[in-house]
Amino acid sequence: MTNRIELLAPAGDLERLKVNLLYGADACYIGGKKYSLRANANNFSIEEIKEACDFAHKLNKKVYLTLNIVFHNEDISGVEDYIKEVVKAGIDAFIISDPFIINYIVTNYPEVEAHLSTQNSTTNKDTVMFFKEQGVKRVVLAREVSLKEMKEIIDETKVDIEVFIHGAMCTFYSGRCCLSNYVTNRDSNRGGCAQVCRFVYDYLDNDHKFTMATKDLNLSKSIKDLIDVGVKSLKVEGRMRSIYYTATVIGAYRKIIDYYYDNRNEPEFLLEQYKVLNRVANRETSSHYLYKKADYTDQYYTGRQELSNQDFLGLIESYDKNNKLLKLYERNYFKVGDEVEIFTPKGDCFSFKVENLYNEKMEEIDVARHPEETLYIKIDLPIEIEEYSMMRIKV
Repeated sequence: MTNRIELLAPAGDLERLKVNLLYGADACYIGGKKYSLRANANNFSIEEIKEACDFAHKLNKKVYLTLNIVFHNEDISGVEDYIKEVVKAGIDAFIISDPFIINYIVTNYPEVEAHLSTQNSTTNKDTVMFFKEQGVKRVVLAREVSLKEMKEIIDETKVDIEVFIHGAMCTFYSGRCCLSNYVTNRDSNRGGCAQVCRFVYDYLDNDHKFTMATKDLNLSKSIKDLIDVGVKSLKVEGRMRSIYYTATVIGAYRKIIDYYYDNRNEPEFLLEQYKVLNRVANRETSSHYLYKKADYTDQYYTGRQELSNQDFLGLIESYDKNNKLLKLYERNYFKVGDEVEIFTPKGDCFSFKVENLYNEKMEEIDVARHPEETLYIKIDLPIEIEEYSMMRIKV
């Protein structure tokens, strides 16, 4: 259905974009080599932007480019030529916050939509109406807006609204934090955020630690509510995340969205997806401002654990149906006897116990302990193995 709510995924490079679109995203947002707020991501050259757009458009999907840094004089020089290049490459929309850039794009490239970035910290209907009058087609609301406020904004402005549903949260209003600048001299509003809000600080007595980091956002239990109030696009944070993380998150939200439109009512299904989403994260999650003002339960104030996730066992390179041989590019430790599962971009999932394991020389082994090693498993799979299918510890 073309009128279904959009699922918008992050992509830090071309591989992540392809994975996310194959796993069910309707669009991806990316950053170029310039003017992006994720300067530490690989980001996209002009040639890669064109390849990304060509790939997406063949799937009837879209690509949005972030152009949302705080512009200084030196940044403005050359930006018009850059915009011309990326429009020619096939971009469907720009995500921007600077009024001059908005006006320039709306005036000169009306065929490409202007989306107001969350960096503008938009929290009220009058601001949305102001930018609507400037030609903005979509507003990415601040993460601090409640569901009630979203409905009021949508009903009164009739503007397409995009909201974040999953991922890291800023301790302060998006686009208004300068902690990174003061502590590390890295400008959070120009692409260099050092995530100072996640640092662990010493009290004056040096015997205790203090943190003020926010828990991650997870609105998987609220998708129905967001659709019902008229939100246009659901946005996942994470251009710096791994392909396993985004494939898992996008795959889960794809299922949840389709579940809603298929008029299904099975609470255990949503609980399963919620479990999958929490399992792939390394921080606790919360719904934050959606139903109430965020409070101390939505943040870490005294220590926390952020253990790296080891569930991702490998990327499946191929499956030989005739010889029932699975070829795997290993990512994490596992062994014979482990319960694992394979999941695919189409949403298929198959669980099994590892009964055998072979190295690249087809020598039988008991344990996979060398990441980036090519391994083989003899298994009769009842599902089709597509490109970018993956194997993980059974959730």
